[in-house]
Amino acid sequence: MPAWTEHVIWWHVYPLGFAGADTTGTDLTPTLGLRQLESWLDYLLELGANGLALGPVFTSLTHGYDTTDYFEVDPRLGSNADLEHLIDEAHSRGIRVMLDGVFNHVGRDFAPLRAAFADPAASENDLFATDASGRVATFEGHDALVAFNHNNPLVADLVVAVMDHWLRLGVDAWRLDAAYSVPVPFWSNVLARVREAHPEVYVLGEVLHGDYTEFVTQGLLDSVTQYELWQAIWHATEEANFYELDWALQRNNEFLATFVPYTFIGNHDVTRIASHIGDERHHAHALALLLTLGGTPAIYYGDERGLTAIKEERFGGDDAIRPSYPAQPGDLAGDGAAVFALHQLLIGIRRRNPWLHSATSRSILLANTQLALEVSAGDNSLIIALNIGDEVLVLSDKTRGPRPGTVPIGERELLAGDIQRTDGVVRVAPHGWAILR
Repeated sequence: MPAWTEHVIWWHVYPLGFAGADTTGTDLTPTLGLRQLESWLDYLLELGANGLALGPVFTSLTHGYDTTDYFEVDPRLGSNADLEHLIDEAHSRGIRVMLDGVFNHVGRDFAPLRAAFADPAASENDLFATDASGRVATFEGHDALVAFNHNNPLVADLVVAVMDHWLRLGVDAWRLDAAYSVPVPFWSNVLARVREAHPEVYVLGEVLHGDYTEFVTQGLLDSVTQYELWQAIWHATEEANFYELDWALQRNNEFLATFVPYTFIGNHDVTRIASHIGDERHHAHALALLLTLGGTPAIYYGDERGLTAIKEERFGGDDAIRPSYPAQPGDLAGDGAAVFALHQLLIGIRRRNPWLHSATSRSILLANTQLALEVSAGDNSLIIALNIGDEVLVLSDKTRGPRPGTVPIGERELLAGDIQRTDGVVRVAPHGWAILR
């Protein structure tokens, strides 16, 4: 992985939603788009992040994942010049920029696909996959999304050209949408070529399940989306089952031996964390985990304000989790100020302990409603204590104890949360949490 990724914390934005663009295909009216995002770069820094992870920005007819031109910015968001300007403004502030590459499928208005539909004998037909009936294959049953034929070298050439084009214009990283649906050898071919010209690029693959480590190593990616940990964080917290989280943390440790996962508790495809976890007292617990566990963390826009929204399996079911933002940060007024401040606090802890990027964890206290972790790398360690039950959580050196040579639990500095401390014993109140160094 490029060295700069050890210090990046992403703020993930879905641009079409952020700008309030219509995504139904009925209204392609331009918005403030990428120019609007420029006014939020200082807000990103104020949050404590230093990376801007953008959802789709290329031309499409609806939600952006039906790309029709990889070399042109969607007119609803602005122009190519607007994207280049945003990248320059981000870089002037020390902010890295990641683009979302939808290279598994295209929208039906993609020019080579139109040519293929117009002439069954056209060479463009070979660019697209077919199903058992001989018709073009679609992505997971979505008729508007036609899958590429990834066995065709010309498809690899196209993806290399797209990635290279935008990297030369200043992009720092790529997210590979639906990477799990593409043959791994395709990625190794493409990325080996891309890295020859751009050795500092960070490439993240969207992978929902399966062998994360093999996908990274065989595909030549830097990381994949850590969906296992995402699910365990909210589900174990909501269902009062920290044993589920403990299992996921052991898996995360295994991944960290090979690569650093891309970690998150929210994104453009899932129900908001504040809606997943019904007890508001436990929202901070999830955020504390995200920002103290090994990984490259991302904050999904709106989560830093405590927004709630539920993803629904219907047409337009993503709209609630992809909201519009005001033109200027000042227009937010005091909405979500306390949640924003908590993000700043915990990101600040992350910044002062950069070794957390590749840190592993072990449970020193484990019960359905109580969990204490020692997160460590080398001689550094933190204790993360989470209590979602009605009984006091009690920690001392007798609780599986700290590692030899580390600071005793009772003497550790409180970095965040709330504790009571007496005679070397640390107590965390019911439904409380704490981070100790």
